Amino acid sequence: MENISTRTRYRVSGMDCGSCATKIETAVRRIAGVEEVSVSVTNGSLTVTHGGTVTDNVIVRQVSRLGYKVTPSEGGAAHAEDIGQCTHDHSHGRAHDHSHGGSHTSSDERWWRSGRALLTIASGVALLVAYTLGKLVPAIEHWAFLAALLVGLIPVARRAVTAAFAGTPFSIETLMTIAAVGAVLIGATEEAAAVVLLFLVGEMLEGVAAGRARASIQGLADLVPKTALVERNGEAVEIAAGLLAVGDVILVRPGDRIPADGEIVEGSSEVDEAPVTGESTPKRKAEKDPVFAGTISTDGMLRIRVTATAEDNTIARIVRLVEEAQESKAPTERFIDRFSRYYTPGVLVVGLLVAVLPPLLFGAGWSEWIYKGLAILLIGCPCALVISTPAAIAAGLSAGARRGLLMKGGAVLENFGKITAVAFDKTGTLTEGRPVVTDLVAYDRTEREMLSMAAALEQGSSHPLALAIVARAKADKVPVPPAFGAKAVSGKGVEGNVGGVQVFLASSQAAGERVVLAPEQVSRIEALNGQGKTVSVLLADDKVAGLIAMRDEPRADAKAGLAALKAQGIRTVMLTGDNRKTAEAIAGGLGIEPRAELLPQDKQRIVAELQKQGLTVAKVGDGINDAPALAAADIGIAMGGGTDVALETADAAILHGRVEDVSRMVRLSRTVMANIKQNIAVALGLKAVFLVTTVVGVTGLWPAILADTGATVLVTANAMRLLRWGRG
Repeated sequence: MENISTRTRYRVSGMDCGSCATKIETAVRRIAGVEEVSVSVTNGSLTVTHGGTVTDNVIVRQVSRLGYKVTPSEGGAAHAEDIGQCTHDHSHGRAHDHSHGGSHTSSDERWWRSGRALLTIASGVALLVAYTLGKLVPAIEHWAFLAALLVGLIPVARRAVTAAFAGTPFSIETLMTIAAVGAVLIGATEEAAAVVLLFLVGEMLEGVAAGRARASIQGLADLVPKTALVERNGEAVEIAAGLLAVGDVILVRPGDRIPADGEIVEGSSEVDEAPVTGESTPKRKAEKDPVFAGTISTDGMLRIRVTATAEDNTIARIVRLVEEAQESKAPTERFIDRFSRYYTPGVLVVGLLVAVLPPLLFGAGWSEWIYKGLAILLIGCPCALVISTPAAIAAGLSAGARRGLLMKGGAVLENFGKITAVAFDKTGTLTEGRPVVTDLVAYDRTEREMLSMAAALEQGSSHPLALAIVARAKADKVPVPPAFGAKAVSGKGVEGNVGGVQVFLASSQAAGERVVLAPEQVSRIEALNGQGKTVSVLLADDKVAGLIAMRDEPRADAKAGLAALKAQGIRTVMLTGDNRKTAEAIAGGLGIEPRAELLPQDKQRIVAELQKQGLTVAKVGDGINDAPALAAADIGIAMGGGTDVALETADAAILHGRVEDVSRMVRLSRTVMANIKQNIAVALGLKAVFLVTTVVGVTGLWPAILADTGATVLVTANAMRLLRWGRG
């Protein structure tokens, strides 16, 4: 019998920090038949790969016992397939996702209606009542505060016991319960009740902060309008955008958001792509141009043919990619996780030693030192430390995605900052990927006349050079008359009759076979060829009418993008299969080191050579031709190969073709790593300060729990600053 593996995804609410994720992961791993568990605090998600014997109910029950709410399934039975075919990534041959609670909708309630908020309010009211009763009837003060303490402590203690049985004995709830019970035993009941309330307030604040982070990337999904105007039998009918099918034709009015990815079939408009790509300037889009869901048609009416369903449009894919990326842990995060497993039991041991050794060895007062030991338990809570890295990584991934910079996981984001060399493909990466007319040199005719004749011959051809000539004629508003008897001359060019004139458009060699080129014309052709340009000679009635030079020109921001990388101390290399002259001409203008006439395996070899020199290498290409080099590099970046390729290949993707975005990714990585270092410094620094002040008797239980809560909130708030990265 074949083993069947199913991957099931759940939405979990009430999960606010790394400790929560660890408890859930440990508990679910203990279920027989579970193979792999991935928990993301930022997404509020749990992904479980398990055998066919494990049911949804078993997983939901195990997580619910820990005090978290698991959103029930909205679909039917989970999809399953042979585990032998399951791979880690890409859509072909992987275990099918079965998402619970929808793909992008958050299951979180309004924070003030959540169970934790209601428990915090109840605990606060109980403490206030106890304080009032204590003032009115001093004899029952102790019992009133004990009752107030139990309101908040019983749910916390229940979670501690459940977590212990589920495999996490050293949870924050355990530390909290021990500290509160110990405080009651030494007569600090009032203080214990206040500390439990502060702990609950801290948890609630963590929940609010985590909710903000969660909403950040999910807010991207809300950019897509809920309805669309679709053509049905010659009429415009309003339907739910989620029901659009590939091939449908939709109408988008000026000022409307575009409800689906598609291609314009009629009309033109300035399209504001800022919500999706971060591009600040609207782009003029016309027939055959692609458009993204969630972008805005600012000034024109468009008819658009849908090219992707709601589940597979650019925004849905970005959200899905970022959610998956946030579930994969960065090296620093994995280290912090391992460290915290030993750190928390270590805190318990230190707290015990502080409570016991001074009274036993030096005759100090038991009550005083037990109190200090209990305070150390609270100071030692690992929440702030555990969340310091994933909060920053998640915020960084979200901020990047909103600027069109997609990175597949925390490890990729972290490693971007370590790049010391970037190898660029030329065509479609440093250049636009299509030739344009760069020079018109007129001899026997005017520039407009020669361009008109050439465009007449090339009309209807799909050859890139022909398209460049026709596009230039259109841009210059040059009339394009019909050509009669137009035909290709094999390996030489194209000829025909335009307005009664016999016209031949050919390479310089083919033109030289029909007429004698003047020395000045030959030297001009050689000079243009030396600049990496392809030169066509136009003959009109066997006279040289002029020269048309074309070249695949660099992207507008290529030079600035390469300069930005150099300013960051990063070496840049251009790898191309093009001829050496063209490569050197392009590279000279951009200020980059060229390597030309390369096969795909040569590009891979050069990447390996750079790595042997001790460089950390990123390779930027279109994700198709450069697959071997992209795979060999430390980080492969897909750019200019279309949205599908950009999102499915390599380690990172640049949504719109800006060379400058490579340096932005490096800058984002370095900003995130600096943020993580700040977070760790805050988390450990506050603990160190309060550890010393507690031992010397300056601070007690209240400041200890405030330090822990304060550190968690500070760390989360600092990480959330990254959500604003790149704005303005």
